[in-house]
Amino acid sequence: MKTIEIFGEDRYPEYTKIREGCRGILIRGGKILLSYFKSLNIYMIPGGGIEFGESLEECCKRELGEECGVRVDPHTHLVTLEEYYHEWYFKSHYFICGYLGKCESALTENEIKRGLTPCWIDFDKALEIFGSFEEYKDIDEVQYGTYYREYLALQELLKL
Repeated sequence: MKTIEIFGEDRYPEYTKIREGCRGILIRGGKILLSYFKSLNIYMIPGGGIEFGESLEECCKRELGEECGVRVDPHTHLVTLEEYYHEWYFKSHYFICGYLGKCESALTENEIKRGLTPCWIDFDKALEIFGSFEEYKDIDEVQYGTYYREYLALQELLKL
C-alpha cells in the first residue's frame, strides 16, 4: 500500500491539528459514487473521520452507509494520502469497495446544511472534474486540495 504526501504552500512548520479518515471508491457500470456538496459546489469521494475504536474498514463502511445509503465491502486498501495545510495534518485512507446493497443514510446536520447529495458519475467525467484541480490553486485552496487529493487517488486506481 502506497503513501503519498501533499504539502500546502501555507503549511506551518509543525501541525497542531490532526484528522484521520477513510474514503471509499465504489464503481458500478462505469460510474463512480461521489458525494456532492451543493453549497460548496464541490465533489468528493465519500468518506469521513474515524471514530474512537473503529478500524479503517469499519470507518469506510459506516461513512458510505451514512453519506450515500450503500453497504460496501472495503476489500482493498489502495493508497493513503497525507496532507499538510496551515496547522493541519490530514491522513486519508482510500479503499476500493464492493457493493453489497442499499441501506438507510444518516446525514449529519452539517452535511444536510451543505446539501450533501450522493451521485453516480461516469468515471471519465470524475477524472475530468478532479483533474481540474489546477484551476482552483489561486482561487480556493480547499477545492484545490480536495480535487488534487481525489485525482491522485484515482490515478492510483488506474495503475491497477
